[in-house]
Amino acid sequence: MSPREPRPLQPGTRKRAYLAMMGACLLLIILAWTVIYRYSDVAAIAMSAVALVVPPFAAIVANSGSDSSQR
Repeated sequence: MSPREPRPLQPGTRKRAYLAMMGACLLLIILAWTVIYRYSDVAAIAMSAVALVVPPFAAIVANSGSDSSQR
C-alpha cells in the first residue's frame, strides 16, 4: 500500500490561516510595546522576535497548494 498524499489546503482555508497568522503578529507587536514593556523589556523583545518570525511562515501557508488553484 502506498501512503496517501496529503490534500492541498483550499484557497479559502489558506487565506483564513494567513489572516490569522498576520493578526497574531500584529497583536504580539501591539501588546509587547503598549502593555508588556512596562513589566519586562526582555519579554517585550521576545514577543517582538516571535512576531518577526511569523510573516515568512504566513506567506508559505498562503502560497502553498496546487498550481491549478493559484491565479
